[in-house]
Amino acid sequence: MTLEVPDALVAALERDPKELEREVRLAVAIDWFRRGLVSQGRAAEVAGVSRAEFFDELAARQIENVHVDIEDLKREIEIA
Repeated sequence: MTLEVPDALVAALERDPKELEREVRLAVAIDWFRRGLVSQGRAAEVAGVSRAEFFDELAARQIENVHVDIEDLKREIEIA
């Protein structure tokens, strides 16, 4: 995936291009994870960080790192 960011925007954000790339990848990964589109492991991969680092990033933003589907939980309780 390639994202082209205009030089003027990079300058306005006062970010190094590599730092900006990391921030964008992390933002996308967090958004996809929050919406349940990707797993924790896949989100970490998208972000380009380890799973532990991804958890740290979620914690820093006060975002839950576990998603529980109530219907799945009910089915599991019924089986047990």
